[in-house]
Amino acid sequence: MAVETFNYDNRIVRDFAVATMVWGVVGMLVGLLAALQLFLPSLNFGIPYTTFSHIRPLHTNAVIFAFVGNGMFMAIYYSLQRLCKARMFSDILSKINFWGWQLIILSAAISLPLGFTTSKEYAELEWPIDIAIAVIWVAFGWNMFGTIIKRRERHMYVAIWFYIATFVTVAVLHIVNSIELPVALMKSYPLYAGVQDALVQWWYGHNAVAFFLTTPYLGMMYYYLPKAANRPVFSYRLSIVHFWALIFIYIWAGPHHLLYSSLPDWAQSLGTVFSIMLIAPSWGGMLNGLLTLRGAWDRVRDDHVLKFMVVAVTAYGMATFEGPMLSIKSVNAISHFTDWTIAHVHVGALGWNGFLTFGILYWLVPRLYKTTLYSNKLAGYHFWIGFLGILIYALPMYFAGITQSLMWKQFTPDGLLQYPNFLETVLQIVPMYVIRSVGGGLFLLGAIMAGYNLYKTMRQGTLLADEPAEAPALEPVVEKEEKHPYRHRWLERKPVQFLLLTTVAITIGGVIEFIPTFLVKSNVPTIASVKPYTPLELEGRDVYVAEGCNNCHSQMVRPFRSETERYGEYSKAGEYVYDHPFLWGSKRTGPDLHRIGKKYPDAWHYNHMVDPTSMSPGSLMPPYPWLVDKQVDTETTPVKIRAMQKLGVPYPEGYDQRAVADLRAQADSIRVTLGAAGITVDQTSEIVALIAYLQRLGTDIQVNTQPQAGQ
Repeated sequence: MAVETFNYDNRIVRDFAVATMVWGVVGMLVGLLAALQLFLPSLNFGIPYTTFSHIRPLHTNAVIFAFVGNGMFMAIYYSLQRLCKARMFSDILSKINFWGWQLIILSAAISLPLGFTTSKEYAELEWPIDIAIAVIWVAFGWNMFGTIIKRRERHMYVAIWFYIATFVTVAVLHIVNSIELPVALMKSYPLYAGVQDALVQWWYGHNAVAFFLTTPYLGMMYYYLPKAANRPVFSYRLSIVHFWALIFIYIWAGPHHLLYSSLPDWAQSLGTVFSIMLIAPSWGGMLNGLLTLRGAWDRVRDDHVLKFMVVAVTAYGMATFEGPMLSIKSVNAISHFTDWTIAHVHVGALGWNGFLTFGILYWLVPRLYKTTLYSNKLAGYHFWIGFLGILIYALPMYFAGITQSLMWKQFTPDGLLQYPNFLETVLQIVPMYVIRSVGGGLFLLGAIMAGYNLYKTMRQGTLLADEPAEAPALEPVVEKEEKHPYRHRWLERKPVQFLLLTTVAITIGGVIEFIPTFLVKSNVPTIASVKPYTPLELEGRDVYVAEGCNNCHSQMVRPFRSETERYGEYSKAGEYVYDHPFLWGSKRTGPDLHRIGKKYPDAWHYNHMVDPTSMSPGSLMPPYPWLVDKQVDTETTPVKIRAMQKLGVPYPEGYDQRAVADLRAQADSIRVTLGAAGITVDQTSEIVALIAYLQRLGTDIQVNTQPQAGQ
């Protein structure tokens, strides 16, 4: 049998490794700044681009797509070449993947602080960047499948299965969730509205966690953990069950983010059922990883790579047990909108993704540079500082989340809310926010130490950019060699068929959830009194989105007595039919705003935005004085009206021609009202538009408009 010689491309692996560390430190630093602002809002330095509401999505995008994304590409480019015994299909595609991804991250770092956002969690980037993401993702997939097709190893190892599932599912998620109608270079409206938009977004949002933060990292676990432990994977059969069960079940679970919301109850229940079922495949994968270390546990104490990996896999198990538990309605009634969810997310992000990335970096970089790690002692310090950082971060957030929920729901013996002033519940957990920031700071310190350690490792070695390798050419299959005790073995030889079956498996759940929600009218009943937003309210809604207000405020009153007493009538599906995008939110750092309309005079809203403490003494909300000076661009108003008409919003034909006149008339009435309170403001300032939008919220149906104190 002829042996072929070739070279592995280590340069692209090195490039992604460097990007992983650089963006990791940047993303964590932004996260620390955001955490500090929750109790020291002045740390935005009075700059509109650095408020919590602007940098929170920057932090999530930087950590998910810059740190984890680059770490994923790094690990895949290294392992795929060796599993396929082939150089990457195209060096040019590798470079396009690398530089294109870095430019996308840079564009996010610029556009999000500037307020260019769709407001949809983990999908905030505007339409030109969405297109760029799709192009670069296709380049990555082309390169990956080209490598698999030209492989010299007949069977596709389990890690490759997860890489294939990652590629196809992220592509489907991104395309479906990013269908939007552009109205300007950096402004668009999603195709979907209200309940339907919420369903699509959390189908995407949950599965972005599943197929960007989980499946590629499971593939990495299946490759790098056995390599580091020098042990075979515990169970090949379990890996088969783990893979197919996980990718089929995961895609159904998105509705568990919308429990007790206006989403149809059948969809909520479906999300709950499949979320609970997820425990089985998730723990199957965790156990497969941990049991791979059988016979090697004595090495874990001294091997820093294995320590990082063991904690990572354990954190994966904890997060994938807690997630299904949080999907049970009785538990979700307590946890949703609280910091409990923040703790849960960060156990996965810091423990699973963070520690596995660091473990792989410590294993990989010395091999790329043909040297030893610069300092094992420094790696040990990093492990313990990072581990303590996770604990000090997560535990206070669990305490804060439970405290929040109990205070929100507490009634006096007389049947009144014990804490009617929402601010009381915020101030009560400030010490937890302080402790949380200490934990985040420790984790960041560990990442900086890792960066220094790896930099010194690179300096003391020499990159083997083109690593020589050899392997026999892939021979045609002989029929009698096809027999194998596992029929799945046949599929592992057929990458195209494997891709098609994977696509079918990840499509079924979404299709079954979407079709009834979109096509059966009774799932989203209309309400005759609900009318489209006026032009000024539409512009105010865009200001609300640009300022990131939904990062702290929800617009979903759930059907609990504690919420209807605090906010008013619970929210109905038909109230959101003209909301492009939906703005239900996922965290209440401030009170819900869905029934805020007409509860307070215009002057209250003006003063609250310019100086929140003037209306709510002790408030931790930052001021937004720039809204007074910034002007609404009325030249784009007709374009926005026409876009809404295309999306099905029933504005009268030709209304775009008189929309600006109506906008100015409504703005002038607000200007006059403010003037009567001694406030002088331009009629087209953004604060006027925002006031118009806030005064509209929740007023389309008859509700109790008497506020309790402190809302």
